[in-house]
Amino acid sequence: MQEIFQQVGSFLVGAVPTMALFVLLVIAYQFLVQGPLTETLKQRRARTVGALEDAQKAIEKAEARAAEYSERLRQARAEVYKLREQRVKQWTAERDAALDGARKTAGDKVAQARVELEGEADRARKSIEASAGELAGQVVRAILPAAAGSSR
Repeated sequence: MQEIFQQVGSFLVGAVPTMALFVLLVIAYQFLVQGPLTETLKQRRARTVGALEDAQKAIEKAEARAAEYSERLRQARAEVYKLREQRVKQWTAERDAALDGARKTAGDKVAQARVELEGEADRARKSIEASAGELAGQVVRAILPAAAGSSR
């Protein structure tokens, strides 16, 4: 058994420099590789998270602007429709006024023509009445001389 302890002891004595070298390599790895790598990963993560936050803020800002532009567009459309309706009302009023004027003018012309026609009818009646006596006399003369000549 003592032989085994001697072999294990010589094995351990031979392994001590290897273990010391391993521990030295682990410490060197921590300072030379792991520390800077961890720091770089932290910075990278901070930049990524910061970029994501900046992107989220930009998206929110863009959405706010889009909503503002949408509201402005809605207001502009409402204003255009309002102006259009006012113009249509104005045109309708002008058309109605023109129609009323035309109707009034036409009514005045009809009334004037009626007055003129009645005047002409009165003159024609008076002319017929005036010439009726003369025509009756001519008819009587035309009939009586023929009747007087045939009765003799």
